[in-house]
Amino acid sequence: MRVVVGVTGGIAAYKAACVIRLLVKAGHEVHAVPTASALRFIGTPTLEALSRNPVSSEVFDDVAEVRHVALGQSADLIIIAPATANSIAKLAGGHSDDLLGTTVLASTAPVVIAPAMHTEMWQNSATQHNISVLQSRGVHIVGPDSGALTGHDVGPGRMSEPDEIVEAALAVVEGADARLAGQRVVVSAGGTREPIDPVRFIGNRSSGAMGAALARAAAERGADVTLVGANLEVPVPDGVRHVAVESAEELHAAMLEHVDADLVIMAAAVSDYRVVDASDRKRKKEAWGDSPTLALAENPDILVDLASRAEGVVVGFAAESETDPDELREVGRAKLERKGCDFLVVNSVSADTGFGAVDTSVIVLARGGSEAASASGDKVSVARAIIEATTKEHV
Repeated sequence: MRVVVGVTGGIAAYKAACVIRLLVKAGHEVHAVPTASALRFIGTPTLEALSRNPVSSEVFDDVAEVRHVALGQSADLIIIAPATANSIAKLAGGHSDDLLGTTVLASTAPVVIAPAMHTEMWQNSATQHNISVLQSRGVHIVGPDSGALTGHDVGPGRMSEPDEIVEAALAVVEGADARLAGQRVVVSAGGTREPIDPVRFIGNRSSGAMGAALARAAAERGADVTLVGANLEVPVPDGVRHVAVESAEELHAAMLEHVDADLVIMAAAVSDYRVVDASDRKRKKEAWGDSPTLALAENPDILVDLASRAEGVVVGFAAESETDPDELREVGRAKLERKGCDFLVVNSVSADTGFGAVDTSVIVLARGGSEAASASGDKVSVARAIIEATTKEHV
């Protein structure tokens, strides 16, 4: 999700750094938009380092890219923390004399503000009127809390803590989209391991990050989600049921138990073969000989099996080594026809990209070979794009 964090000129501006850091750690793309006054409390290098994106505060920066409206148009969520009395008044009045003002006016995304000011300023009838105006327009208010303020003052007006702001803001977005309420979704994730003995196995580089992000994206939309995780190296998203598996055969069995789901997503990286004579004891080096060999048997094609049995939408994944987008599409279309699923998500992988990488780039092909969507960026935002594309009435 793309989040704009507006920072205005109050002493609590230093806490904006924590808000940005929490959002980035949660996998969101963050763009900080400080006012000129905010930059007297917190520096541009700090905001850029934490957000991992360039920071500007002037309407006339990047004019060729129409940055003064582009940020707002592309935002999924806007958080203003801290929101001073002056900034609240300007928002209520619809002022657009700086980059933050134009960003808010150019956006249809939810807006969450965290007021921060002295008690008398917060309780002033003008501020309370402005807050009422913003609330009437759907702006969400977090806080303020009561506590120590600048100097010796104590009372209402203290900005809420960063974790509370982030939690409340994300809840606004998650609660706004419940299109999958009542739907059952099952997602496979991770990489299967085929045992050679109790110590060694045949595996792959998949961490499960993409599948976990897909489970999270479906849960955000109100779905009842089960994540079948093969050796996950990432946390299971909150509110998602987890079934742990190791091998391809275990994954196959677990997915068949959920084949009646409304949406089945096979994001796990599955080994094509398993070891025929896997040992229940560690094989000593001396027993291998000079030219060790392993007898392999083909694993079942889980995606083909699910596509032939499922009544709901089935989405497959194809990690390919082609780097040319046109070649990648052709390989994907051929695989989509062979597998018989409703959608195929194709991405290019190598030792340096794809598996385990923070960012990814995908092409979503629909039945028949048409391109339903393409997306690139962090895996959470890409997952949301995939869920969006595959839950429309394409099939």
